[in-house]
Amino acid sequence: MAYAKLGRNSAARKALFRDLVTDLIINERIETSEAKAKEVRSIVEKMITLAKRGDLHARRQAAAFVRKHRSHTVKDGAEVTHEKVDAVKKLFDEIAPRYAERQGGYTRIIKIGPRRGDAAPMVYLELVK
Repeated sequence: MAYAKLGRNSAARKALFRDLVTDLIINERIETSEAKAKEVRSIVEKMITLAKRGDLHARRQAAAFVRKHRSHTVKDGAEVTHEKVDAVKKLFDEIAPRYAERQGGYTRIIKIGPRRGDAAPMVYLELVK
């Protein structure tokens, strides 16, 4: 198998990928290391392809990987609110229709330079608009 182990055992790696995919679906842009972004990109592409199918089986397959609810912080000027977002619902109802005519390449990686401390190359992983 060709994948990066990222210094973790298989359970920790799967949990990391699940959290990063869920955060990317909810926020549509995350900051992470380049190695993690390259691994997460392929998973997100598969989740969006599942969502484009849109049937019940695809929804259940996506729900088996993506975390259901995630707290999302919304900042409106001086006011900060926390709201629960259903990641699977957002994936199927908002993100999949956006890419209905697109045949892949739903994400982009933008390099932002080294991380302070260990100089790991950092990137933004975002969904293409």
